[in-house]
Amino acid sequence: MRKFIWLWFTPLMFGQQAVSLSLLDAVRQALAAHPLLESANQKIAVARGDRLQAGLSTNPQLVIQTENLRAHGDPPFRYSRDVDQFAYLQKTFETAGKRGLRAEVASYGVRRAELELELLRKQIAARVSAAYWSAAGAKSGYEMLLEAGENLHRIIEYHEVRVKEGAMAEADLLRVRLEGERMQMSMNQALLEAERARIQLFREMGSSEFPRLALTDRVETEATPVVADAAASLEQRSEVKIARLEVERGRSQHRLQQANSRPDLTALFGLKRTGGMNTMLGAVQVELPFQNRNQGAIASAAAEIRMAESSLAAGQALVKAEVQAAGLDYEMRRKQLAGTLAALVKQAEEGYRIAEAAYREGGVDLLRLLDAQRVRNEAISTYLRSLTELRLSRVNLDLAMGVDPQ
Repeated sequence: MRKFIWLWFTPLMFGQQAVSLSLLDAVRQALAAHPLLESANQKIAVARGDRLQAGLSTNPQLVIQTENLRAHGDPPFRYSRDVDQFAYLQKTFETAGKRGLRAEVASYGVRRAELELELLRKQIAARVSAAYWSAAGAKSGYEMLLEAGENLHRIIEYHEVRVKEGAMAEADLLRVRLEGERMQMSMNQALLEAERARIQLFREMGSSEFPRLALTDRVETEATPVVADAAASLEQRSEVKIARLEVERGRSQHRLQQANSRPDLTALFGLKRTGGMNTMLGAVQVELPFQNRNQGAIASAAAEIRMAESSLAAGQALVKAEVQAAGLDYEMRRKQLAGTLAALVKQAEEGYRIAEAAYREGGVDLLRLLDAQRVRNEAISTYLRSLTELRLSRVNLDLAMGVDPQ
């Protein structure tokens, strides 16, 4: 039994000839090289280009114009006398600060892209943290079964010796060997779950390589109380920051549309040559806002402000609800672990030790011993799952509060 277990499991165990990785290291590596972050950075570059373009002034136009050309007629056509020639510059001057308002609206696009990058970083950190604790929990669960397998192996060896001596029925040996096969199947499943969790961790880190790891942070470390501060979360959550920014952008867009309702001024200045004489040319063009005063765009911008304000109010209510729910979930799990589950594990371990000692002295039968071991394994397994769920609950709470996950 021992030989088969070690030959099967040793090459795949967590932490064997592997690189050590803490939770902090995993998050740092993900934030340093995750492909999604590069895409978000390029989105910021796009928004900055749009802001630059929005702040540029219009170019002047050079107009070269010739009039009164003809091929024949009476009197005969003379180019120098009969042709009018124009050369002038024409430029549109925007009024009401339109260029500055366009740049202001575009600057909100840059800020939004930066906040979206901040949100993405927090989401990636949370996913990596959750994957890390899942992998750490799976590792602890496998190690627990490995220890239980060693204990069961000693019992099998004890039965083999007793059967050879004729002091024990062979039926008990078959029964304990069957229990060993069940243990081996459980270990196989636990190892598979641990391997899947390890690969998922690398996937969340944005890595295409999946080397062996020794996870240095364990789920068994003590969990500390956390105050779920909803008011502070409203200042820290990136989603709320984006919603506030959209309100400000809507107001800026409304001012821009109001400015767009005012006509621009187009001026031209240049030279005119007619009848062999050079003269100066100047003109001013102004659009008359009789029908189109940009009413539709102004009304649309006003509606966008109201929509953004409603979205902000809904987002703030959602954040408060998420923080309260996540805080209650975390505190309930923490108290349950510190109280009921910890005591049950202690009782189960003590019960197994007593049953094993009594069995060797002939005080209890084999079924009682195996039952005590199963109870111990189930208690520890439940405790480890609860520890993992507590860590995941803390990640959800930190994400709800808008802080870096722990």
